[in-house]
Amino acid sequence: MSDEEILRQRLAELELEHRDLDDVIARLTERAPYDQLQLQRLKKRKLLLKDQISLVETQLYPDIIA
Repeated sequence: MSDEEILRQRLAELELEHRDLDDVIARLTERAPYDQLQLQRLKKRKLLLKDQISLVETQLYPDIIA
């Protein structure tokens, strides 16, 4: 497997987890009352995933200034 394929696979995994967290957060907030601490942790994890996605995208698609 090439480095690019590995990065693409990692990107797909991160994006899937990010979408899954969206669903979990939406379901959690539909139920009242919900655990604020758990919600904060999920949102923090989602932000971390977003940062990791950006990092992998930067490695895959470097910003080339012509």
